[in-house]
Amino acid sequence: MRSDTHDAPAAAAEHFGAERTGGAGRITLDRPAKINALTPAMVRGVRSVLERWADDDSLRTVVLDGAGPRGFCAGGDLRAVLGAFHTAAAFWTDEYRLNARIAGYAKPIVAFMTGIVMGGGVGLSAHARHRVVSGSTRLAMPEVALGIIPDVGATWLLSRSPGEIGTYFALTGTSVGPADALLLGLADAFVPETGIDALRTALLREAPPNDAAVREIIARYAAPAGPAPLAAERASIDHWFSAGSVEEIVAALDADESDFARVTAATLAARSPTSLKLTLRALREARRCANVHECLQLEYRVMSRRHGAADFREGIRAAIIDKDRRPRWEPADLRGVTAEAVDAHFASLGSDEWHV
Repeated sequence: MRSDTHDAPAAAAEHFGAERTGGAGRITLDRPAKINALTPAMVRGVRSVLERWADDDSLRTVVLDGAGPRGFCAGGDLRAVLGAFHTAAAFWTDEYRLNARIAGYAKPIVAFMTGIVMGGGVGLSAHARHRVVSGSTRLAMPEVALGIIPDVGATWLLSRSPGEIGTYFALTGTSVGPADALLLGLADAFVPETGIDALRTALLREAPPNDAAVREIIARYAAPAGPAPLAAERASIDHWFSAGSVEEIVAALDADESDFARVTAATLAARSPTSLKLTLRALREARRCANVHECLQLEYRVMSRRHGAADFREGIRAAIIDKDRRPRWEPADLRGVTAEAVDAHFASLGSDEWHV
C-alpha cells in the first residue's frame, strides 16, 4: 500500500500503510504474521498520519483496518516492553497519546474490528466513533492474565458499559464475539463478513463528510448480530460484580451453584490476584473520571509500577514465551494483596505523570 507520509521502504519497516482515495484516507496495520501487534514505530507512524490528516480540509473520513485474515490487532508487542523501563514508558506514553487522539478526532474514523482484537487493538479501535464488527470478531482485554490491568483507555470504556458487564469482562479477561462487543458498548454495528469489503469500498469511494453520512453508509451493509450470550447472564453478572471488593465477588460466585458461576470463579482463580484488585479499583476510579484523558493518566500510573513487578514478567512468560499457561503469581492469593499495595499503584508520579 502506498504511504501518505513515507516512502515504500520506510512504510514497510514501520508495518503500516496509509493511502488517500479522494476525500477518504485509509490506515492499515500491516504486520499480519503477528496479527498486527503494535510496535513503537507503528504507534508513532499512525499518530503522525492522523495528525497530518487532521489539518487537511480535503480529507473527510478515515478508515482504520488490519492486514491479513487473522485479525485487526492482537495488541501491543509485549516483548518490546520487557526490557528497560524507559523503553516501556516511552511506548505506553506514545500509545496512550494515540488512543486519546483517536477518541477526540474531529473527523469520522471507521474502525474495522474483524478477527482478533485484543488489548492495544481495542484501544486503537474502540475509541473511534464508528466501530464495525463481523462474524469473525473475537475481542478481549486479557491483561489480568498478564499481571497488569486493562489499559489504553479501556477503563473509561468498560466503566461505562451497561451494569457490571464491563467489570466482568475486565476481571475475567474472557474473549467475546460480535454481539457481546455491541452489548459492552465497544462496537456500534455488525456487518456480515460478506459485506465488509463492500462497506470499506463504499466508504473510500464516497468519503462521507460527517458522522450522519457515515452511519447511513454503514446501515446499508449492517445486519442484526444475533443474541448476545452475556445478555442472558446480565442479572447474575450485575449481582456478583457490583460488590465492593474482589473477595466479595468471589464469595458471591462461590455461593451460586450455577455452571456459569463455577466457570467464572475458576477463571478469576487463574488470574493474577494483584491484577484483579488493581483492575477493580481502576474501574471504580474511572467512573469518577471526567474524560478518557484522566483514565489514561490513572492507567499509566499503574502500568508504570507494574513494569518491574514479578507478575508482569511471569504473566508474559506463561502466556507468550514458554506458553505453559501456568503462571506462578506473587502474591499467590488475594489475601496477600494489601490495601496499601493497591493504593501505592495509584499515587501521583509527580513530574513523570502521563499527559497528552
